[in-house]
Amino acid sequence: QVQLVESGGGFVQPGGSLRLSCAASGSIASINTMGWYRQTPGKQRELVASRITFGDTNFADSVKGRFTISRDNAKNTVYLEMNSLKPEDTGVYFCRHWSRLGDYWGQGTQVTVSS
Repeated sequence: QVQLVESGGGFVQPGGSLRLSCAASGSIASINTMGWYRQTPGKQRELVASRITFGDTNFADSVKGRFTISRDNAKNTVYLEMNSLKPEDTGVYFCRHWSRLGDYWGQGTQVTVSS
């Protein structure tokens, strides 16, 4: 089992920034992927960004150039730095951790971008 604890959501005006954090604990494989997904009412949960333990990242086209994802592997924590936020970035952001040992989701954190 892997437990995920998310933090950092909130309310921000357009053009602002937020940083999300997700800390994993439990049975963690040495090679794993951590990422963030976003869900808005009436839409499927979609990938925002992900990063494998040592390198490769993946971003949704809508956030390229504005969001960055980083990891502190010693702390099993992934960060999502969100800049130049737009109203369409609003949603519930879920942390995901997956590896050969399983696939786990956090409880979600709300991000609201509005003037």
